[in-house]
Amino acid sequence: MQAAETLTGAAIPLSKPTGKTYRIEIKRQASPDAEPHWDKFDLPQRTGMNVISAMMEIAGNPVTTDGRATTPIAYDANCLEEVCGSCAMRINGKARMACSALIDKVQENGVVRVEPLSKMPVIRDLSVDRSVLFENLKRVQAWVPLDGSYDLGSGPRITPQQQEEAYPLSRCISCTICMEVCPQFNEETNFVGAATIAQAKLFNEHPTGKVLKTERLHALMGDGGIHECGFSGNCVTACPKMLPLTRAISEVSRDVMIQAAKDIFTR
Repeated sequence: MQAAETLTGAAIPLSKPTGKTYRIEIKRQASPDAEPHWDKFDLPQRTGMNVISAMMEIAGNPVTTDGRATTPIAYDANCLEEVCGSCAMRINGKARMACSALIDKVQENGVVRVEPLSKMPVIRDLSVDRSVLFENLKRVQAWVPLDGSYDLGSGPRITPQQQEEAYPLSRCISCTICMEVCPQFNEETNFVGAATIAQAKLFNEHPTGKVLKTERLHALMGDGGIHECGFSGNCVTACPKMLPLTRAISEVSRDVMIQAAKDIFTR
């Protein structure tokens, strides 16, 4: 079995070549202000290789199809198991996780085109700034409030049924794919996106987290809030973890309307 070297010099075992080659075309950008361009690489096709493996192979010998020496591709990746959410990118026009995108499956006529997410600021090459998601999560206070300064004793019990209902939403990996495919997520609307709404739903149902439910609902009433959602359904289709995003959005929308009515009668 052959091996390629990563940037750290560690050897990555490679599966046996099939005898075929494929071309990977990568949209590159040296800095946030630089002009983007495309680099093309011809690589041997190997069974079971994913897009991240292709990046690693390029790093071992960063020479383009036309024989020009270049630098390894900059990209984000960590777990390589579709858990960390960091390797989201556009592959042949579709936003998806690079670690689970197998070359055998995603190539079209022997070509794989890879681009950074289009709605996030580019840092370099395929690496983008996803901080907008985390700012939105802070905006809706997507956490369980705890005071660790003294012993609070045991927390409230959560039944197996409650755990089962909460688990799907807890699987969010912050990949921002739902935001990438959402037609409403743009600079004009400032829409917070499906992931943020789903996390608000998750913590609104938590026995301790629901203490901030009113604040979360008020946050989703403002600019870029839940009323900006057009219910296109792209998010639930593209989500790599198959979160029930449209259901969460519908239920939070109902809660926001109820809270708005309460606000009118409690003024």
